[in-house]
Amino acid sequence: MPKLITVFGATGNQGGSVIKHILEDPQLSKEYKTRAITRDTSKKSAQELAKQGVEVVSANLNSVDSLTSALQGSHTVFLVTNYWETANGDIEYSQGKNVTDVAKKVGVSHIIFSSLLHVAEATKGRLSHVPHFDSKANIEKYIRDSGLSYCTFVLPGYYMSNYTQMITKGEDGVYQLFYPVDGKKAKFPLFDAAEDTGLFVKACLKNADKLQGKRILEASEYLTAEEIIDTFSKVTGKKAAFIQVTPEQYKASLPEAVAEEYLENQLFVEEPGYFLGKSLDDSLKLLESKPTTWAEFVKKNAAAWK
Repeated sequence: MPKLITVFGATGNQGGSVIKHILEDPQLSKEYKTRAITRDTSKKSAQELAKQGVEVVSANLNSVDSLTSALQGSHTVFLVTNYWETANGDIEYSQGKNVTDVAKKVGVSHIIFSSLLHVAEATKGRLSHVPHFDSKANIEKYIRDSGLSYCTFVLPGYYMSNYTQMITKGEDGVYQLFYPVDGKKAKFPLFDAAEDTGLFVKACLKNADKLQGKRILEASEYLTAEEIIDTFSKVTGKKAAFIQVTPEQYKASLPEAVAEEYLENQLFVEEPGYFLGKSLDDSLKLLESKPTTWAEFVKKNAAAWK
């Protein structure tokens, strides 16, 4: 009898990718029955999942009763939380705690959590305004301390999709990328979340026994800002340049509510590093196929930069 995997964020980038990869994998599609968690089961993307034989269930991460019903019978849970929904790290932490507590109560065997590093701790307080990282790191710690049988952590790299907004056309027709970091030093671990989250989670499912408590780094490659813009130019044929700006200039270009957080996020990439300088090799060796490269992403999404 197939085991039940319950996937949160089922109609989003990460959860949607997980479901896609499970359904398309000959082994996992037989080994697991998939339950998709979404707030609105009537929307088109949820209905499309139902047509593929996925059980679609509504749940509220703030409600223990709702989660108890949604997780009943689950062997494995893929959990992704959304800080930006409320822009409140305490709420995100509470939601992750709720899912963990309920998972333990109903007998879930394995939880795979989409986590991030704790920026404030990693920088000894130098960068203390990146709650969308820190709250996920706090959830990871809670899961580790919960006593659940198995837990694995997938850490998404820097979203390639960010650049469809960040690489912009200047008045002179040259495309530009602005960062408050050294264009030759800061290394961005690039990741196509919508396409490749499921590729990494699939590896977690197939290697569960040897990945207990481990972190999997989700990225295809490290590239500097100059390499990012050079590749963009080569693939699209468009003139492009990287421009290093001051922290003050960078913040001035952003909405005040997120300016400090976005600034410190970029400074974290420069020092000590998004993944603290760790190699991607061990994570990439787990995969059955190669994840999307930046060049492939640009080619596929070239229409975004008209």
